[in-house]
Amino acid sequence: MAKILVKQVRSQINCPLTQKKTLVALGLKRLGQVVEHDSNPAILGMVNKVKHLVSVEETK
Repeated sequence: MAKILVKQVRSQINCPLTQKKTLVALGLKRLGQVVEHDSNPAILGMVNKVKHLVSVEETK
């Protein structure tokens, strides 16, 4: 299964609470933090919700 690297590139200040909770659910607590996740529909849906706050890279 493919993996993705998710990096928080913008601050969560002044974002709706649902987007802040989505970042926490992805494991992102600080600006610049990088986490690795499996590429599945649940994770991709969360990434899509906060796509303006994160950058995504595919890994093998």
